[in-house]
Amino acid sequence: MSSSSTDAARQRLSALREAMREHAIDAWWLPSSDPHNSEYLPAHWGGRAWLSGFDGSVGTLVVTQDRAGLWVDSRYWVQVEAQLAGSGIELMKLHPGQGDAPIDWLAEQLPAGASLGFDAQVVSLANARRLDEKLSAADIRLRSDLDLLDAIWPDRPALPEAPLYAHDPAYLDESRAERLARVRDRMAEHDADWHPISTLDDIAWLTQLRGDDVDFNPVFLAHLLLGRESATLFVAPGKLDDTLTQALADDGIRVAPYADWTAQLAALPDAARVLVDPARLTLGTREALPGTADLIEAYQPSTLLKGRKSENDLKHVRQAMEEDGAALCEFFAWLEAALERGETVTELTVDEQLTGARAARHGFVSRSFSTIAAFNANGALPHYHATPEAHSTIEGNGLLLIDSGGQYPGGTTDITRVVPVGEISAAQREDYTLVLKGTIGLSRSHFPRGIPSAQLDAIARAPLWRTGRDYGHGTGHGVGYFLNVHEGPQVIAWQAPTAPHTAMQPGMITSIEPGVYRPGQWGIRIENLVANRPAVESEFGDFLYFETLTLCPIDTRCIEPSLLDASEIDWLDAYHAEVSERLAPKLEGEALAWLEKRTQPLARQQK
Repeated sequence: MSSSSTDAARQRLSALREAMREHAIDAWWLPSSDPHNSEYLPAHWGGRAWLSGFDGSVGTLVVTQDRAGLWVDSRYWVQVEAQLAGSGIELMKLHPGQGDAPIDWLAEQLPAGASLGFDAQVVSLANARRLDEKLSAADIRLRSDLDLLDAIWPDRPALPEAPLYAHDPAYLDESRAERLARVRDRMAEHDADWHPISTLDDIAWLTQLRGDDVDFNPVFLAHLLLGRESATLFVAPGKLDDTLTQALADDGIRVAPYADWTAQLAALPDAARVLVDPARLTLGTREALPGTADLIEAYQPSTLLKGRKSENDLKHVRQAMEEDGAALCEFFAWLEAALERGETVTELTVDEQLTGARAARHGFVSRSFSTIAAFNANGALPHYHATPEAHSTIEGNGLLLIDSGGQYPGGTTDITRVVPVGEISAAQREDYTLVLKGTIGLSRSHFPRGIPSAQLDAIARAPLWRTGRDYGHGTGHGVGYFLNVHEGPQVIAWQAPTAPHTAMQPGMITSIEPGVYRPGQWGIRIENLVANRPAVESEFGDFLYFETLTLCPIDTRCIEPSLLDASEIDWLDAYHAEVSERLAPKLEGEALAWLEKRTQPLARQQK
């Protein structure tokens, strides 16, 4: 952290502590969240990053009068150490299974009778209950009626004002009314009269609208109150034109100001039966509902419905993957040629060239997340981000990891590839091949329909575990359909809790991305997106398999062939044959030649 950044962080901490004293608050809880429980936040709710200087996507900041700690998992440890140096904020390493660590720390740090403050509008009902459960036992009171950031953040960004637009109906196979009806059917199963929804991707999916309020994700700030016979979309005035407003009205959706959300919840009947998902609604939303309302707690129906892509959706996703794969071929052909010519290529250049290649493809809207282009030691940081002030030049020998993705009206992409630069070592080849074995092993798996997604994790880790290797992140996350690059309900990670809604169902799109990270040396991750597809039906039940959706060669120059068995080589050769067949018609010249070279059978490429 620079001296100016250090000074700013210390000054902001001091201002927060002064505000805490004014309100008799002994500790302040600041998560990475907003009123919609988002992962990627509009700048207005980026208070944790503004206050601490840590710009990663996940972390919990806790401040007392004499200490401050930032809890993050292993993906961010090196980054946090660098960005918090000299700030007065301590790195608190969060290990798997230690989600309550910051709460336990507070219980130890604060005396009986102390108070913990937080903004009820940005803390989920589930997390607020967890705080209350553990801290009340230590006689620590909760204060949730304040947003202290407003008092100390003089230039706090305003809420975004970008207009909304309709998802092109050419990419849809059901109407807005049909989607609302499907959620109402689930409400009826719970005998619920009302269902408040705040998660932005669910609202975008239900309304078939898109926006530009959150970087990389085509969503917009809104709440939706769904009744058995009515629906109200709460969105800032001016974001909807008359045509869209009328289209919503035709499907029974009334439009109200975004700021009216809590007031209209409070106006529901006292005996209203309200379906809520405590993990997806904030404490502030719950507090706005009538105290006498009958809460019916269940997993949010639209999240599971949205996660299961239709046959029509998958058709368009395959087309988007072809466009994306062609762009990647154009980029990698350029990269190899530029390095061979001795041109200066940096991690920033990689992002620029790759984004430019995608922008030239049909339908490209934006990146789906900030590109990770990480050379050698930077690759050991799973969420590394090059900046003009701190980045590496691609030169000498080593491994270049590139994790990137695009948004298209027909799908969202997310892919990681690692390529060699100059000469690479036997140790790097071994790591790479073991990661590849994990990717292949899970990619070709068959499994029972309804299996909890977390239980598949060990398949990808097995080749690494056998040799004493592992990685700190999950193996797979759900991916949206022209929506968030991270979505639920499924997640492939042994640390994740199992629940009925995490069951693997047909149509879900998930990443497969095992890795190995050696701090200060290199990082390797090989990622494809896959779709759950019906496999066989038997007296033992229904089974699914993964259809690999991502189309881009896996660099065989990094492979140690002796570590792959014949079936793994067959999978790789078959994958490359499909990549070649589907991408070749979209390429010409150097990019086509590159594709043909990089998709040859492994035995031929190793000669």
